[in-house]
Amino acid sequence: MREYLCTAVLRAGNRALTGLPVASRGMTGNVLTTLRSTVRRPAALPGWSSIRGRMAIVLAVPTCLLLALTGLGVADRAADWSGARETEAHVGVLLRVQGLVREVQRERGLTNGLLGGEKGYRDDVVAQRTRTDRARDALSAALDEESGALVSALRAADVPLAALATTREYVDAGTAERAATLRTYTKAVTRLIDAESAGVPDGDRRIAQGVQALQALARATEAVALERGSLNGVFAAGRFRSGEYLDFTEVRATRVAALEQFRQLAGEDEESALDAAFGTAGAGRVVGYEARAERGADGSDLTVVPARWWADMTTLVDDLHGVQRGVGDDVRARAGEAGSAATRQLGGFLGLGVLILAVAVALAVFSARSITRPLGALADEADTVAGNRLPEAVRRIQQADPDAPLAPEFERPRLSGGAREISRLAAALRNVEDTAVGLAAEQAVLRRTSTESLASLGRRNQSLLSRQLGLITTLESQELDPDALAELFELDHLATRMRRNAESLLVLAGEESPARSWKGTVAVADVVRSAVSEVEQYRRVTVVDIQQCGVRGHCVAELSHLLAELVENALMFSPPKQPVEVYGWRDGAEYCLAVVDRGIGMTPDRMAESNTVLSGKGGDSLHATPTRFLGHHVVGALAVRLGAHVELRPTQGAGVTAYVALPSALIQEPASTALLRG
Repeated sequence: MREYLCTAVLRAGNRALTGLPVASRGMTGNVLTTLRSTVRRPAALPGWSSIRGRMAIVLAVPTCLLLALTGLGVADRAADWSGARETEAHVGVLLRVQGLVREVQRERGLTNGLLGGEKGYRDDVVAQRTRTDRARDALSAALDEESGALVSALRAADVPLAALATTREYVDAGTAERAATLRTYTKAVTRLIDAESAGVPDGDRRIAQGVQALQALARATEAVALERGSLNGVFAAGRFRSGEYLDFTEVRATRVAALEQFRQLAGEDEESALDAAFGTAGAGRVVGYEARAERGADGSDLTVVPARWWADMTTLVDDLHGVQRGVGDDVRARAGEAGSAATRQLGGFLGLGVLILAVAVALAVFSARSITRPLGALADEADTVAGNRLPEAVRRIQQADPDAPLAPEFERPRLSGGAREISRLAAALRNVEDTAVGLAAEQAVLRRTSTESLASLGRRNQSLLSRQLGLITTLESQELDPDALAELFELDHLATRMRRNAESLLVLAGEESPARSWKGTVAVADVVRSAVSEVEQYRRVTVVDIQQCGVRGHCVAELSHLLAELVENALMFSPPKQPVEVYGWRDGAEYCLAVVDRGIGMTPDRMAESNTVLSGKGGDSLHATPTRFLGHHVVGALAVRLGAHVELRPTQGAGVTAYVALPSALIQEPASTALLRG
């Protein structure tokens, strides 16, 4: 906790830097950086008297355990709810499938009777095909809204159904064989019934048993419907053909096995519904028809009217489909009840979780009340230190006379805390403030000393260089040897550049350099030539077009210095053989100069930063600026003194152009023809 509040003090101190002068801002930033290294992580304080101990005991252990148990319950109930919803959807799809199976079974039986020789089935077959297609389209539309293994299996089972179109054509053309046609329809029905077993949801045992009973009854119903269709063709033909009796017995055996499985899985009500379906008068007549069929096993003639067999058997099949719907409705009802129960339990667990969180929050609030007030007072004190007292102390030290004693600090309020951590932190805060003020005072002295030392060196160098230039000028006037005179000119040029660097140091230190001024006005072309003479590669500089104008003598030295810095920067970032061009023109009341290079150019972000510096807003250049950017700070400081505007813009094609706009106060017509020293 102490570490947290000390860190808060340092962050607040960083925010306070924005309200300080540039020099104070850098110094205070260094103070805070030093203080960060002194903040150490304290050892944990176990026990109830520790703030961390209180919060850990009250919240961490019971809350985590209770929420973990609640989460397990929520996950379990959510799984039950999801399983119930899946079961409801699964059973709904199964009932739609059984509707399609029923229609295909009817079409199979009618088609088999038609192929057996009963021509009266012709219209019934046509009407039944329409009903089959409608049921198939309805199922397809329902599957588009569902997903899962059952849907995938049913879509695969639709392939044999699509093949019925070819079988129908053969039947209509009179080329279909009865046994093969029966097998084709049976294959389509079997694929649908087998697909029903795919993707059975996991869930309640009674629900799973109900789904299995529904599937067993579907197989039994298919056996009855297959028997109806098979014997419909046999009765229409008047006897069994080769192999048909054996198929008849196999179908009956399949029906018996499926019904036995259903009785093992079904409940009492469902078993009673099945008995009722087989206990009707029509079902009784079906038994008699089957007995007659058994007597025709030897291939003898059978005298059963196909229409009567079809009507009674259809009644039995419809009753069995009714039992299927009842079983399906029971399963869906069970799934709905399971889903409702899971929903209620899920709501209970969620409510329990909310209650646990509410209790935890209440305990947290209750525990925090004992430390909130002293901690809040300490935080306010930290904000006061960072926002007011520390910046004010730094500003007072920065602005104070180095020879005068510092004014006494203002009185600091006394803080008291209920917990021992608060008391220790209050004392640490006092130490932080005292250390910060001490470091600020030391850095202020160091900064002032370094600035004064650099300024003194700059003035000494400038004085010596001025004397050196005077001596070189005397030697140049007395020398007659051309080679020696050329070397003196190079020495003169080197000394001139050194003088400019000394003047740049004074500019960065905020000092006024000894004036080099001229009376009246000086031609701007002479000022440009003077600036060019102060750079190393002056032979690469081309003065392209300079319109005539006069510059007031008091600002000539500073303007020449400004242009020299821009020209040297352009030469530095240009290819060795690429010239730098200088232009000058009148623009209304102002006079503009342009230094154009076609070098490597600048990124938009870097150019924007440089333009900020050139406008005189670059801050404390001497102590905070990288060495390679000092020239821009010199130009910015000189532009502020002259009241000129300097801006960098991209050169068309490649490179950078530096524009200098001189105010009307610095120019005058006509210009004198006075020459400047190079």
